[in-house]
Amino acid sequence: MNRTSLMITAGMVIAACGTAGAQAQNMAKLGQKNDWAIYSYKDEKGKVCYTLTVPTDKQPPTLDHGKSMFFVVTPKPGDSTKFEPQFNASYNLQENSKVEVTVDGKTFQMFTRGNRAWMDKTDEEPALIAAMRAGSDMKVAAKSGRGNPTSYVFSLKGISAALKDVAACK
Repeated sequence: MNRTSLMITAGMVIAACGTAGAQAQNMAKLGQKNDWAIYSYKDEKGKVCYTLTVPTDKQPPTLDHGKSMFFVVTPKPGDSTKFEPQFNASYNLQENSKVEVTVDGKTFQMFTRGNRAWMDKTDEEPALIAAMRAGSDMKVAAKSGRGNPTSYVFSLKGISAALKDVAACK
């Protein structure tokens, strides 16, 4: 599966997460900023916009990482100028484990629930977003539900422009 197909699949998955399946059909790709795609869907509260990317590298290569692995950034509910980063895996993450996100030597911790991870300390979200805007790539280390250590590299090329589009999306 090529990178564009993965991004479309990821876009459909995120639109379906936490929403009714019919809403996923309302998902629309709004644009592409280098390695980051911008999508929207409609829910009962209106239009929801977000940006996502898929990994450029997955380790270890001997594991089946699945097809729907992505890093997504959505606006905070009620405030389109603040963003919530999220890691989504194709498999359940180890219960009570932490996902470690590193950008240019700065490391951030995420808590896990099922196949997703969110910032441990929400007050660090702006610092991660700032690091992403300034960085060239981001490394994510996680542990699968089976205890396998995994790691991913995500390109940050286009994240600043993508976030600008997400903030302006109405």
